[in-house]
Amino acid sequence: MKKSDFFYELPEELIAQHPANPRDSSRLMVLHKDTGLCEHKKFSDIIDYLEPGDCLILNNTRVIPARMYGTRTDTGAVVEFLLLKQLSSNEWEVITGPGKKARAGHRFTFGDGELTAEITEVLPDGNRIARFGFEGNFYSIIDKIGEMPLPHYITEKLEDKERYQTVYSKEKGSAAAPTAGLHFTPELLKKIEDKGIKIGYVTLHVGLGTFRPVKAENIEDHHMHSEHYTLPAETAEIINSTRKNAGRIFAVGTTCTRTLESVASAKGEITADDGDTSIFIYPGYKFKCIDCLITNFHLPESTLIMLVSAFSGYDNTMNAYKTAVNEKYRFFSFGDAMLII
Repeated sequence: MKKSDFFYELPEELIAQHPANPRDSSRLMVLHKDTGLCEHKKFSDIIDYLEPGDCLILNNTRVIPARMYGTRTDTGAVVEFLLLKQLSSNEWEVITGPGKKARAGHRFTFGDGELTAEITEVLPDGNRIARFGFEGNFYSIIDKIGEMPLPHYITEKLEDKERYQTVYSKEKGSAAAPTAGLHFTPELLKKIEDKGIKIGYVTLHVGLGTFRPVKAENIEDHHMHSEHYTLPAETAEIINSTRKNAGRIFAVGTTCTRTLESVASAKGEITADDGDTSIFIYPGYKFKCIDCLITNFHLPESTLIMLVSAFSGYDNTMNAYKTAVNEKYRFFSFGDAMLII
């Protein structure tokens, strides 16, 4: 298929600049993939589509304030660092801007000297490997000096950083939020559990590779960057017992989906695992694990809309997006949600 097959027109005013308040007051489109029928609900209504014996799988990664501004020690030039992926206790893959000011051997200082960095390698795709120097806890330092890396299409300031975190975020390491989970509240999750739905967690640290534009016109030529995931034994047991008892597996977001589909055997069985995935899901992919998907509305021509199209069918997906535009749903990270069943 062609990248252009996944293009749709989106008025700029439909790009959400602020999260819904309360979280579960956002709108919910329910897409029935067998018929293409779309229902229009509120996110809090999602409990009506979950049945006792189903399970809900969430990504508990936590976004770190990954955008930092430092100065080059020899010239004083200001350079932006965006932390992408931790490689060791003091090494990260980073994006720098402007790149020409961050070449191998260049050194930088951040804050009041609490953090230093040296570029040790320039990767073929233009990203850098940076070795950091610091005393104490790295995450405590970047909590102090870093900024939340909101997507470029959110142009208004976020007053409360926690609104770009899920209420169940726990494991630090993401450069972007798993946004399908932003709609859940503690109260809604409690109601879901009380109804007899088991809740399990995976961790996939979201890198910006997920959101990078597809440049190849033939989508099969696109290369996905890898992201690290952890799937604990407790979650594997929840999924396998749900499958054994004829329950449905609801994946919250494309990051959960990519984790589960990376780990699942041909029979859909899940085992505890820890590793990296660069899985690219597009139409023609045969799903092995998930039965239902909760997701947001994604950018045109993105790998995320391609994944949704693989799950719900290309025509269903593009028709649903056209409907969402006509009905003035809110799009992207802080936007409304879609449940595909």
